[in-house]
Amino acid sequence: MLKFSKYLLLFGLLSSFQSLKAQEKPNVVFIYCDDLGYGDISCNGATKISTPNIDRIAKAGIRFTNSHATSSICTPSRYALLTGEYPWRKQGTGIAAGNAGSIIDENQFTLADVFKGAGYKTGVVGKWHLGLGGPNGPDWNGYIKPSPNDLGFDYSYIIPATPDRVPCVYVENHHVANLDPKDPLKVSYDAPLTDLPIGREHPELLKMMLSSNQHAETIINGISRIGYMSGGKSAWWKDETMADEITEKGSDFIKKNKDNPFFLYFAIQDVHVPRAPSPRFVGKSGLGPRGDAILELDYNTGKILNLLDSLNLTENTIVMFSSDNGPVLDDGYKDDAVEKLNGHTPGGLMRGGKYSKFDAGTRMPTLIKWPAEIKPNQVSDALFSQLDFFASFASLTKQSLPQNSAPDSQDMLKVLLGKSKQGRENVVEQSMSKGLSLLSGDWKYIAPSKGPAIMKDKNMETGILGKAQLYNLKDDIGETTNLAAQYPEKVEKMAITLKEIEAAHPHKN
Repeated sequence: MLKFSKYLLLFGLLSSFQSLKAQEKPNVVFIYCDDLGYGDISCNGATKISTPNIDRIAKAGIRFTNSHATSSICTPSRYALLTGEYPWRKQGTGIAAGNAGSIIDENQFTLADVFKGAGYKTGVVGKWHLGLGGPNGPDWNGYIKPSPNDLGFDYSYIIPATPDRVPCVYVENHHVANLDPKDPLKVSYDAPLTDLPIGREHPELLKMMLSSNQHAETIINGISRIGYMSGGKSAWWKDETMADEITEKGSDFIKKNKDNPFFLYFAIQDVHVPRAPSPRFVGKSGLGPRGDAILELDYNTGKILNLLDSLNLTENTIVMFSSDNGPVLDDGYKDDAVEKLNGHTPGGLMRGGKYSKFDAGTRMPTLIKWPAEIKPNQVSDALFSQLDFFASFASLTKQSLPQNSAPDSQDMLKVLLGKSKQGRENVVEQSMSKGLSLLSGDWKYIAPSKGPAIMKDKNMETGILGKAQLYNLKDDIGETTNLAAQYPEKVEKMAITLKEIEAAHPHKN
């Protein structure tokens, strides 16, 4: 009996030690916003708008000045973040339709799997836009598989695609949230579903006027969307409360898992169109709905930070902040984003924005803090890609990656922790037109365009048709002077490097 009690005591001590070690693992919260430009936050130089809560992350840690998404559009950037693979290596990683099947295969090892393997509770809340269900898309009225829960996440509460696309519902784990089975949800991207009015036919019903016929389809909550839907009314979201609800769900996940290490991918939808922020922020920025949405984003970032403070989790929680692609002003809705810009520069000193090959499309606001390990008030100009979060967190959590997983991710943990400024040798950037560019040192090479400029805004154009471009970003961050003719050897060398990268690590899933 005494011997049994001894073993029981030993088991108890071992369990307590393991619990203590588990709690020593840093929690990780990744705030990943939408369409926010490098120059949209005050710690990156914005003067027409103030983002004090976002700035808190920079002051407590590191502000990166040369950090990049892989793409100037959302779906491929999010794919790269979660898989560690350049999205142009895999078919079907363009902007996903709202009823697309899952772009990430169930057998792919994801960033969430890295944390799950290390004993973390994992959650995703907010915008997904990586498809759901099998090849033919999800069964909106049944069990949705695969969902994020089949890709490494223990909990998910997501916008299936984007706020401007149907279906206008949330999906919680494997089901549409709050769906009444007596009112089934129908979704189509091929033909109208006649149950609900369509924007192009009923402009008098719109509370937000259109600048694009692409968005002139099913009207939900007075806003015309891309795609057609009917039914499922009890599950419809409300645009004005979307950010609040996403923040509440993210906060609930943190509270529920506060006693264990957790990873939260907090993919809030601001500042994507349609910009319909809470009435608390309407008119407060002076920059129109886009500026008001930036204030809302900053406020909800503060709510997450304050929650971590109140739970005494701040010291040992890594908080990261970034965006999926650069800024866009007029993106289908007339909301005064251009008219009320008032001198604000969403891309900072850089040229371009969402969709483009120029650097404002992919150079992202990127901040990180971890008070237990990262010294405050740092600025890093290390070349970094969002691909690298994958290998870096595998290194932090001491996880071995399966063969063929995250083929393009590099271990940049020392850079993320502020212990090194030796970043990547190069980064590949992808535009809406699927054209590729290469960053290496001070130089940027843009491969010859295969198609014409696709954006009306001259600052958003994708490139010079048929001509290579070369810029020295150290001297010309705005990419105003094409030096390709002056440095043909540099152009040739970077073109060869880009082709070598393209040929490496073919997708094997």
